[in-house]
Amino acid sequence: MTKPLVSLDDFEQHALRNLDRNALDYYRSGAQDMITLRENQRAFDRVFIRPRVLRDVSTVSLSTTILGQHIASPICIAPTAMQRMAHPDGELATARAAERRSTCMVLSSWSTTRIEDVAVGSGVKWLQLYVYKDREATRRLIERAQDSGYTAIALTVDTPFLGRRLPDIRNRFRLPPHLTMANFVDQGKAQVGAADNASGLAAYVASQIDPTLNWSHVQWVKSVARIPVLVKGILTAEDARLAVDAGVDGIIVSNHGGRQLDTVPATIDVLEEVCRAVDGRIEVYLDGGVRRGTDVFKALALGARAVFLGRPVLWALNYNGEDGVVEMLDMINEELRLAMSLAGCISVTDITRSHVTIPNQPRL
Repeated sequence: MTKPLVSLDDFEQHALRNLDRNALDYYRSGAQDMITLRENQRAFDRVFIRPRVLRDVSTVSLSTTILGQHIASPICIAPTAMQRMAHPDGELATARAAERRSTCMVLSSWSTTRIEDVAVGSGVKWLQLYVYKDREATRRLIERAQDSGYTAIALTVDTPFLGRRLPDIRNRFRLPPHLTMANFVDQGKAQVGAADNASGLAAYVASQIDPTLNWSHVQWVKSVARIPVLVKGILTAEDARLAVDAGVDGIIVSNHGGRQLDTVPATIDVLEEVCRAVDGRIEVYLDGGVRRGTDVFKALALGARAVFLGRPVLWALNYNGEDGVVEMLDMINEELRLAMSLAGCISVTDITRSHVTIPNQPRL
C-alpha cells in the first residue's frame, strides 16, 4: 500500500526517485557548494513563533491581496523554468492549479509553454523577465504578457551571468530535444543545447542575457510596461531603497533559490532589513526555502506580503501534474491555517512582528 504524502518533503522524495538526472540536478542544485541553498531552509528554524492564546479561532481566513488583486492565500507560485521536464503538461498544469486555488502564478521567461498558452482562465498571473542583449526580444515579451492579461512584470536583477552550478556542469545540462524555450521559438533563442565542459544554460545566458544590467534597465522596463513592475533578487537595504527611488511597484526578496552567488544570506534572514528600508512604501514578498506553513507565518510576521514557492511546485508537478500541485498547495495552506489558529490569528493581517522572536536578536 502506498504511503500517503504528508509534507512537502514527501513530494521531493518522489521526484528524487522518478526524475531523470539531467532534470533533477537542474531543479535541485544550487550555486557552488550550495551553502545558501541549505541555509534558505535552515534559517527558518532559527525563527520562533510567540503564540497568543485564548483567542476565538473558530474561523480563520488566509485571504489577502497583492498589488491590489485578491488571492485566497499568501502562498503563491514562483517562476521556475522548463517545467515540462517535470511533467508533460508543465506550466499549463501549474497555471490551472493556481487558478483552482485562486493564487498567483509567476511564469518564467524560460517557460517550455508559450505566454499566450499559459494565460488560461482568470487567475492572477505575472511574468518573470530577463533583460536580453536583444532589447526588442525583451520588449516583445513584455507586450505579449500585457496583451495576454498578465498583471505584473517581475524583473530578475540578480542574473547578469549564471551562477556556477556544479551538477549542471558535470551533466553538461541541456534542454531535452523535444522541448524548447517556447517564448523564443520565432527568434532563434529557443534552444539550450549541451556545451563542452559546461552547462548549456550557462552558455545560453552568457550569449543572450545583458551583463550591463543596471538601474537604467529598470527604468526602461517601466517605460515599456503598462502594468506594475517588481524587482526580484533584492537582498540588502541599500538596494531596497534604490528600488523604491526607481519607482518599482514591489520587491521580491530572493537569492534565486541559492542558485546564483553562494554564501549570500538566506532570504528570511534579510527580509526584515529590506522591509525596514522600504518602510511600507511598496509591497515586499519573499521566496526561498519555504516548506512549511510555519515558514509562511514567520515570513508574514517579518514583513512579507506573500511568499512564493519554487521547487515544491516542480516536485508536486512531477508527482501528479495539475492535481499534484493542487494537493501540495492544499497541504501547505492547511499547515498555515493551523499555525495561525494555534498562534491566535484569524486573518493574515493579525500576524505581526510580535508573533516571532529570533534568539540573540532584540525584539522590536
